[in-house]
Amino acid sequence: MAETSSLISGVAQRYAGSLFDLALETKSLAEVEKNLGGFEALVNGSADLKRLIASPVFSSDDQVKAISAILNKAKIGGLVGNFLRVVAQNRRLFAVPAMIQSFRQIAAEHRGEVTADVTSAHALSAAQETELKATLKSVAGKDVTINVTVDPSILGGLIVKLGSRQIDTSLRTKLSSLKLALKEVG
Repeated sequence: MAETSSLISGVAQRYAGSLFDLALETKSLAEVEKNLGGFEALVNGSADLKRLIASPVFSSDDQVKAISAILNKAKIGGLVGNFLRVVAQNRRLFAVPAMIQSFRQIAAEHRGEVTADVTSAHALSAAQETELKATLKSVAGKDVTINVTVDPSILGGLIVKLGSRQIDTSLRTKLSSLKLALKEVG
């Protein structure tokens, strides 16, 4: 499993790097990011599209035809449209989600931003997100983009991953620590 994951991330980084270089060269970085986000939303919203991307059963021609039809309907063209067609032709659609994530990381680094992955028990308000960004900016010394994931199982608090650092103030972790401490005492 670890080999598969590193294989996907290697493929994703190479493709994302190439797309980034082309976007920079054609001065269309913002448009490419927007179109990639639009395609990602389509994938996340459709089980059939996820299956098309992940399944090795579909031939390269079938994937190219399906992706072309989807891109035309969604009006995603230009660099991203051509990129996704090439990815489908090369039978690398399985790595598209990782490619999008890698592209965002490369673009953020280019802008001097750092990305933080935040997990919270409930959705954050705009004011909370702004305050969190400001706090993380003071820690990182750079602008921070946050990816918020809602996970009710953490009960409360936040889990923040910023680079190699992780700050876990979740209620679930605190309760687990307390449970462990009580077992040692009793």
